Order: sequence, then structure tokens, then C-alpha cells
Amino acid sequence: MNIDLKQFAALQKASKNSFAKQKQIVKKVIAGQEVLCPTCQQPLYLLTPEQSTSASGENSGIRCKNGCTDIQLDFV
Repeated sequence: MNIDLKQFAALQKASKNSFAKQKQIVKKVIAGQEVLCPTCQQPLYLLTPEQSTSASGENSGIRCKNGCTDIQLDFV
């Protein structure tokens, strides 16, 4: 499958915009601001590695209760 340069540029732009939006969400949630899931309007919350257990099956990151938003984060 071949992709032309215009399609590739559009894909790059969409990817860059998506990353920027996720970065802003992460900054706001970590700062303690309330951010709502764009899909279900439930508040997003931060799940740290200490809160995340292998038994729960949840990875650390930012998510909503319904799982619509799930941004996995690596903590160092």
C-alpha cells in the first residue's frame, strides 16, 4: 500500500495534535485540576504505580472510570 505525501503530512499533523492534547491533559491532572473525559464526561484520575497492583490489572496512568480515556504513563 502506498501513501502519498499529502496523506502522510495529514497523518503527522493529526498525530502531533493528539500528542499535544494528551500532554495538556497529563499536565492538568497532575497539577490537581479537574479534567473530564471527552467521551463520558467523568473526571479523569491519576493512578500511580503504588496504587496500581498486578491483581487489579490496571497500569499506572490517567483514566476515567469507564475506561474511555486511558493514557498509560511510565514513572521513573
